[in-house]
Amino acid sequence: MTLGSGLTRRRWLLGALLLAAIVLVTAGGVVAVRLAGDRGAEPGAATPTASASPSPTTAAPSPTASSPSPPPGADITGPLNLLLVGVDTRVSVPGWEPHADAVLVLHVPRGLGRAYLFSLPRDLLVDIPAFPKAGYRGGRTKLTHAMSYGSRVPGRPKQPDTAQGYELLRSTVSGYTGLRIDAGAVITFNGFDRLVDSLGGVDLYVDQRVVSRHRQPDGRHREPGAGGYVGPQMVYEKGSRHLTGWQALDYARQRYLTGGDYSRQRHQQQLIRALVRKILDQGLARDPDRVQQVTDALGDTLVYAGGGRRLVDLAYALGGLPADRFVLVGLPGSSVGSGGAYRGEQLTSVGRRFLTELRAGRADAYLSDHPTLRVKA
Repeated sequence: MTLGSGLTRRRWLLGALLLAAIVLVTAGGVVAVRLAGDRGAEPGAATPTASASPSPTTAAPSPTASSPSPPPGADITGPLNLLLVGVDTRVSVPGWEPHADAVLVLHVPRGLGRAYLFSLPRDLLVDIPAFPKAGYRGGRTKLTHAMSYGSRVPGRPKQPDTAQGYELLRSTVSGYTGLRIDAGAVITFNGFDRLVDSLGGVDLYVDQRVVSRHRQPDGRHREPGAGGYVGPQMVYEKGSRHLTGWQALDYARQRYLTGGDYSRQRHQQQLIRALVRKILDQGLARDPDRVQQVTDALGDTLVYAGGGRRLVDLAYALGGLPADRFVLVGLPGSSVGSGGAYRGEQLTSVGRRFLTELRAGRADAYLSDHPTLRVKA
């Protein structure tokens, strides 16, 4: 496919970098990205509510002899819903079923001039639909298990399929939020250091003191010991900080801190926006050499597959998204117990109502009435 002028190509590369930033920050790097166009019903997929976002798959205009070819993704006008999933790092262990450690949804309304990024708790209690492909009969349990249950391949107990697990997780998230998922990514720790370092690091306001369970102050991994890790620990003090690649990745992983997983969700979102802002502030769209440098740094850590929209289409469509209209939303939740035992998490009524208002196109008004839902940069 011909991308046209150098400006067109640079804009698509910038869009790709923005998409990469969103995907990579969530858990560190891409192992597989499944772009699902959702042009029709999916086997095992939950049916969205009547107010769910429609699929952005209108036909592209056909070029004529007197008009140039339209740019990639010219027919994508929104709304778009992207599902970003960070899987458990132990997927490298033979037979280990992937768990969804981070589940984020990026909603881009019609016009593609604004975006809302929110997280769903990994332990959120949800109804997971039956998934015959994996032999799963359905049930109510933690959201993180949708990935692992869906990844099971009958007759191959030691060979879980992460892409298949994503299918069940996508259906589960769609059913819970009422949003039709147009594209998605399954990601794990890999390649993120190179992306951040190629940008010269990232500037971030650390909003609470964070002590690392995984890294020493010099960046080396802490040694496993009885009951956890041992050795000196890297500490991220509160305040404005400049983080290198390994520091940014390590900071975004920590959840054993005040606020637990909800704080980790907030930190991941803050890091995503800081990285996107870094890309835009450096003017990469006007510097093709820097774009190429960053793209080369990513190497083969971005792997795209699936039968839906191509990366070039989505990346170009998102390339014009203003950084100051990238809204981070923190959905409040609380724990659920039974007989004194912890069962999982549930969103509060304020958090659940946000999803209703988002589908109806009233997110800005709702956030104005509930300003504490906005996550500060």
